[in-house]
Amino acid sequence: MPLRYIILALAFLVLSCNQPGSQVSTIASGRLAAADSGQQSTTFTSNAGPITSINTGKTTPAQLVAFARTLTGITYKYGSVNPQEGFDCSGFITYTFNHFNIAVPRSSKDFTNVKEPTELKHAKPGDLILFTGTDSTQKVVGHMGIIVNAGDSISFIHATSGKQYGVTETPLNAYYQGRYLKTIRVFPQNH
Repeated sequence: MPLRYIILALAFLVLSCNQPGSQVSTIASGRLAAADSGQQSTTFTSNAGPITSINTGKTTPAQLVAFARTLTGITYKYGSVNPQEGFDCSGFITYTFNHFNIAVPRSSKDFTNVKEPTELKHAKPGDLILFTGTDSTQKVVGHMGIIVNAGDSISFIHATSGKQYGVTETPLNAYYQGRYLKTIRVFPQNH
């Protein structure tokens, strides 16, 4: 296995959606060996620096949400983009978007730079919702999900290390409202 793949695989293991203080961010390109599975997973990201916009091509928000929901129940695994092993929050986002060949940042923190923020009250299915890590006093992105229901009863799908411990849909309850940072519009159809 080429050294760059080993280095990238190791970098993914230190990424975290819920670990406060994690400063590692990896933007890479190509095939990465999925840890312990012997299988390869494809991660489409950019090697041109931080991603500031996401090109969704012809994919619709409804297609993305429908596919994300097929992953419900996959367990949580820190640093993983492999559905056979589990996902962390950004691994779930990466896998979901990559299913449609859409390049996205690999770590939740790297979504901070993605443009097109929108007010939560204007959120639509397919928008991304960003939260702090479990320490809500640290205003750094540490968790994220995809909005699946908007309006008066916002809910999002995400991979959580909490009591649900895996991919699940969660209402935007008081706990997540306290950790909320911003909503990102990635689909031009949602404008």
